[in-house]
Amino acid sequence: MAMLARRLDYLRGNLKLLFLCPCLVLLTGAVAWAIMASMLAEENAALRAATERDAVILSRQYARELERTVSHLDQIALGFKYQWERACDAAALAPQVSTGVYPPDERLYILLVDRDGRVLHATLDKADAVDLSGRDYFKAHKAGGTQGLLISGPLRGRVTGRDAMVFSRRVNAADGGFAGLVLVSVESGYLAPLLDGRALRPGDFLLACSAAGVIHAQQADGQAAGAGRASSPPAGGCAPDAAGAAGEPPHFLARSSAGGYPLTAVAGLSAASAMAPWMAMQARFAQVKLGVAALLALLGVAGMAITARLLWRRLQAEEVKNTYRMAVDAAREGFYMVRPVHDAAGAIVDFEVADCNQRGASYYGLDRGQLLGRRFGSFAYPGAYVQEVIRLFAGAMETGYHEDEFQAPDSSPLQPRWLHRRLMRSQDGLAVTLRDISDLKAQEQMLSRLANEDQLTGLPNRNWLAGYLPDALAAARAGGERLGLLLVDLDNFKDINDALGLAVGDALLQSVAQRLRERLPAGHCLARLGGDEFAVVMPAAGCREQAAQATAAMLEALDAPIELADGSRHAVRASIGGSMFPEDGGSADTLQRHADIALYEAKARARGSFLFFHAEFSERLLLRLEREQALRAAIARDEFVLHYQPRVDAMTGELRSMEALVRWQHPQRGVVPPLEFIETAERTGMIVALGELVIMKACAQIAAWQAQDLRLVPVSINVSPRQFSEKSLGPMFAEQIALHRIDASLVEVEVTESGIMADTDEIAANLALLEQLGIRLLVDDFGTGYASLSQLQRLRLDGLKVDRSFTTALARGREGEVFYRAIVSMAHALGMSVVAEGVETAAELQVLQKLGCDEIQGYLVSRPVPADEVAALMERRYLFPHKAAA
Repeated sequence: MAMLARRLDYLRGNLKLLFLCPCLVLLTGAVAWAIMASMLAEENAALRAATERDAVILSRQYARELERTVSHLDQIALGFKYQWERACDAAALAPQVSTGVYPPDERLYILLVDRDGRVLHATLDKADAVDLSGRDYFKAHKAGGTQGLLISGPLRGRVTGRDAMVFSRRVNAADGGFAGLVLVSVESGYLAPLLDGRALRPGDFLLACSAAGVIHAQQADGQAAGAGRASSPPAGGCAPDAAGAAGEPPHFLARSSAGGYPLTAVAGLSAASAMAPWMAMQARFAQVKLGVAALLALLGVAGMAITARLLWRRLQAEEVKNTYRMAVDAAREGFYMVRPVHDAAGAIVDFEVADCNQRGASYYGLDRGQLLGRRFGSFAYPGAYVQEVIRLFAGAMETGYHEDEFQAPDSSPLQPRWLHRRLMRSQDGLAVTLRDISDLKAQEQMLSRLANEDQLTGLPNRNWLAGYLPDALAAARAGGERLGLLLVDLDNFKDINDALGLAVGDALLQSVAQRLRERLPAGHCLARLGGDEFAVVMPAAGCREQAAQATAAMLEALDAPIELADGSRHAVRASIGGSMFPEDGGSADTLQRHADIALYEAKARARGSFLFFHAEFSERLLLRLEREQALRAAIARDEFVLHYQPRVDAMTGELRSMEALVRWQHPQRGVVPPLEFIETAERTGMIVALGELVIMKACAQIAAWQAQDLRLVPVSINVSPRQFSEKSLGPMFAEQIALHRIDASLVEVEVTESGIMADTDEIAANLALLEQLGIRLLVDDFGTGYASLSQLQRLRLDGLKVDRSFTTALARGREGEVFYRAIVSMAHALGMSVVAEGVETAAELQVLQKLGCDEIQGYLVSRPVPADEVAALMERRYLFPHKAAA
């Protein structure tokens, strides 16, 4: 009712105009015609400009999304490439591919391809049988045509049958040759823009294009139209838009490049949808033209009607204006209309606020009325900042558009600290919008801190180092300076965690981080890479001696025990490996790899030490890796044979047992003695698989001798401490004895003292099962370990094999005899037999006979012999040389 009353009052106040209309009807018609034509032209231009701007914004937005998506895919490929090249073995990456280190996505597949085009590992089922050697991207990488990320496609997947884009990186072998490829394959939908389908109107589309054509198309209904060649994209695709029937292009197109990648985002906004308001206005004005013609015909009466209609429209326009003002004042963005101020020469020297909303005024801490008419120069901007703002606004006047984000200086009158700014030319001025993004920036900074800071120690983390080190190298290269990288690894820190718990370990890590940080010179950067490993970047390192001084200070910082809050004191030592730019590498990856090799060498030599990288470290590491790979392959191919060394009665020389000794039958080197590979097998854990081979071969050989009706004696098999801690050892003996149908009394087990020292469930279970089977158990190399008398009594062992060092000591005097007599007496008191190892002379035999030793083994009796020579020893039975027997 109030609105109706206002409208009636408005009409009554303008009744006099109704009587003037008959006289001015013709002039009014002409003016109205001109006004309508002008309005149509202005609306057409405004709609076109706005649509072109929206197309540019949309293409840029999609280009940024494409860049982030491809960058993410590139990071996945780089991660696998780095780890493959570092490990020199794609098998080490299988857990990451198969166990889901990277989040699963049915549209994304990761494939590791060897140098022959065969798929080694993949997140895609049934991909292992695929041969990719015929693919162009494979040929290009193998030929060395590209060293970076190669984008291929769209290609039809051989497993999925669907089109997909392929992002690939070459993997180099240690010698720089071609080792294979890391492929990240995504289907077209993975490149879809992250926007609501309602952002596109009917007829609008978004395209992602490569040099080969359209790789993804997004239409107004939000559906991905898939990929295709440039000849058949939707609505013209990446090709120039064709003109419509009236000379108007059917789409407004904008193209933006996706950063450093050869991809283009194309936004096409339908001209029909964009110009629909103008077409509607044109239709309405057509009706008005008919009305004007009728008004001219009706003269006075029609003139009065037209006047009344104009008054009514003016009222509506006033209401729309008031509504717009209310909406603008309530908007979340600050809105300003500014106009330039020119000097006498016509140059822009300042800008003046012509209009603004209340939100915009509040950004300056003012009311709207206080801000109107103010010039930029009147604000207390710091230094030359106001001139920079004027130059930026003047540039927007020339280009027509500017958009950025900026941080307001501390002395700026603007109250928000971070703002998004958009400038658009409007006739002879600029339309300016400001949006407060301070909260968003604070959130970004918090996320950046979380991503780059170690939560336990507060130090930068591995992610930070990955971003910082390349920049630091670039700065050192540009300045002609050296740079050092240190990797610090705490020695035996896992023992502290296992023994004292993670809480104590975390407290120690915090204290270690604090000590290292305090001892580092200014400018050096300390980061925690994870676990008990730290990294130090030393810009402007000077020479190795200066870097070594900083390293010595860090090691010295850890000399004193660390006292925790609970009063406990703990000693922590560290090993450090270092590399220097430029002599040890020119890239971050190379420096880190060489520092890691130096750290590995330092820990191998002596814990708590420091070494800089040297080329021979890498060579030794490669040699060690080659040995491990060769041993692993030898176990897989079963290149091992058993030799047998007899054990005889010390008094009569009668054959009592045969010890099975493993030999590596190398295809090129011939027989390799165990001293060259047992340590590697123990260190890598391959001793378990090798031990299983020895058990199977020994039991099979006993069965073969049994089939020959030989006079059998037991065969003793050496079992490593690692094997004895495995649950499968006892069942393995039981299985082989049953499989070959041999008596358990023909099998003996030899284990070192350390193998039975630990009181674990696995060792107890294995001992119980071996005893239940009837297998004799002997302690090998007795005297070199730490077995106690109570342990020997508790375990109820069958015999002791005394280490050869004690046998050799017999020839050096009475002290050796006394010690040996004590061992024999102790063993006999516990009901165990004594075997002397390494007997080589008749004099040693005579002393052992005098001391009551039960059995002997050594070169005096026989060297280890192949299996085919054992039958002669079994038939001979008494193996003493005649002089020794006497």
